[in-house]
Amino acid sequence: MAAGIGQACSAATPEEIERGAVAVGKLPRRPLGRDGREVSVLIGASTWSADAVQAGIRCGVNYWHKSEDWGSNVPRAILKDRDAHYCQVCVDRVRGNHERGQIDEEAHYQFVKSALEQTGLRYFDDMQLHFGYHHVAEQKSNRGFVRAFERLKKEGLVRHLCLSQHHYAENSRVEAGQNAAEILTAVVQDGVFEHAQFMYSYGETEPMKELVSLARRNGFGTIAMKTTRGAGRMKNDAEFMKQFPADTSPHQALARWLTTMTELDAAVVQITSLSEFVDTFSGAGRPVRSADAQALERMTAYADREVCRLCNECASHCQLGIPIADILRYERYAQDYGEDLRARALYALLDRQGDSCIACGNCLPHCKQQLEIPRKLAAAHQILRIKG
Repeated sequence: MAAGIGQACSAATPEEIERGAVAVGKLPRRPLGRDGREVSVLIGASTWSADAVQAGIRCGVNYWHKSEDWGSNVPRAILKDRDAHYCQVCVDRVRGNHERGQIDEEAHYQFVKSALEQTGLRYFDDMQLHFGYHHVAEQKSNRGFVRAFERLKKEGLVRHLCLSQHHYAENSRVEAGQNAAEILTAVVQDGVFEHAQFMYSYGETEPMKELVSLARRNGFGTIAMKTTRGAGRMKNDAEFMKQFPADTSPHQALARWLTTMTELDAAVVQITSLSEFVDTFSGAGRPVRSADAQALERMTAYADREVCRLCNECASHCQLGIPIADILRYERYAQDYGEDLRARALYALLDRQGDSCIACGNCLPHCKQQLEIPRKLAAAHQILRIKG
């Protein structure tokens, strides 16, 4: 329903796009895990604005997240030089959402074939299980997604197997759910998948840091997602920005940190405009300066106070079964990514929304950030509800 909504039409002239690309320069690349493919340290996404995509191509962005969402509008530069780009297809569970849906070999197989026909890409470089597994037992016993991949690979339609992994620990709608670090540790040790995307940003937890180190030692590729952690709303907070170091920006500091101060292979950062592309990507691969370090301290404190980590540890304590992490994830799409339509479309599909909260407080002791969850849910509902 929400596929493709995030990509805006190009608002910049060819000359402005070229100037932006020159300001950023050529991006450094790194091997993505054991297969040795060199990918740009910051990758691209189909949800970017069209002018940011064009600038990214000029700067050497060569890996594209959710490329199936372009539909019949794949950028001509990618189609023309197809083998110079790694295009990923993101595949969801069927007959339900990421919590209640099923892994279905035949459905996944047919989805990828249909996406190839629509996009004209001929093949997808990476086939990704979106949202990942619910727990280690499912990862070990349910090979339906892997079998679909193997069939498609034999036909030359996909080349590499990967997943994006969310947290399911304490999720009342997922029996025996586990957190991303536990599941990904098993995935790395299993050796079937080649790389993974997962939530990773400043102020990250120790289990996720340990997971990244384990992956590096085992030649397993890592791509951080949901990286901005409130950077969009920070820029719109006049009082916060008054105290912000003058020689950097939230996105600039974030990009420098992601690409030089972690063991990640790459990261994806949501871009809403050409100017945001220039601001963010001009920091890729460049050292963290004193101003950036100060900025990251302020950003971490702000995010810890205002932005849900989406760890889900509060969810099982909600007597009404409100999908707290999903609601606050959609709030991120609206507040930080500028994707209002997508956020509202996804929110409308939830069986329980933020206004279901009765402020009983059962969830509060289980939030490590000590967020005022009832207040956050009420505010998110006002942002995400479809008015009228």
